[in-house]
Amino acid sequence: MTSWQTVWRRIAAAALLAAGLAAGGAQAHSTESVFVKGSLVQVDVYDRVDGAALPVYTADGRKYIVGEPGHEYAVRIRNRTGGRVLVVTSVDGVNVISGETAAPSQSGYVLDPWGSVEISGWRKSFDQIAAFFFTDLGNSYAARTGRPDDVGVIGVAVFQEKAPPIAWHHRRDRMAAAPRMEGDGSSAGTSNAPELGAPSAPMPARERAESDESVRQGAPLDDAGRLGKLGTGHGRREESRATWVRFERASSTPAARVALQYDRRENLAAMGVLPPIPYALPQQPEPFPGEWSFAPDPGR
Repeated sequence: MTSWQTVWRRIAAAALLAAGLAAGGAQAHSTESVFVKGSLVQVDVYDRVDGAALPVYTADGRKYIVGEPGHEYAVRIRNRTGGRVLVVTSVDGVNVISGETAAPSQSGYVLDPWGSVEISGWRKSFDQIAAFFFTDLGNSYAARTGRPDDVGVIGVAVFQEKAPPIAWHHRRDRMAAAPRMEGDGSSAGTSNAPELGAPSAPMPARERAESDESVRQGAPLDDAGRLGKLGTGHGRREESRATWVRFERASSTPAARVALQYDRRENLAAMGVLPPIPYALPQQPEPFPGEWSFAPDPGR
């Protein structure tokens, strides 16, 4: 091997080693856990294809997760308090129950003390949802309904329940019994707070998620040649039962908020949220990589 080849190989090896060390160091610094723990709730995003919660990365005070195109996912929320809470949840700036452009005053899920809920899709009725899945921005539910500006973020606004007045007499208030949500093993229901009506009907969108392969092959590039942003699609129909329960908010503004941004690994690496991908370093071809010999037959 010539001296210039030896020098080049050493430089390339050193660059790869440095990238690997930088990647390891950055991940150790930026990865906190697989969930976001707030004062009232704990939130994680569960990849239903891989069967694991997605790691959460922190950069500039914001939380990020890596989405895999074509993979279905669920937003899991756990109540960390001894009282009921209402969680108004949005994906890509859209309310997951009503399909409206999201606002904290809208419908949400009610969690019992220390209870939890797994939100796997856009609610279509009291019995069905359309599954969440990571897809290209143009194929996202938000973009297909004319609202692409907030694609790439999951939000949870948390409301505590107003304490009932202390009853000094033996009189009972006359109220209808509130049915409970029974679905996915959770104890949650959609909010029926007095100031809110029934949620609006979800806007029409495609019924089926594209396959993993078609999503990957059709991924568009932006003007800089990078892969486009990820959004959340309107996927296959699933059974998921819910019903109304009564919940009166303690305040008109959320007691807590949680936000998680998501995108492709390549895009988060380009933003500096994740370390550079070592295998993405260009490999320079060598004109004489092997030792001297005669040309063998092709079958060898």
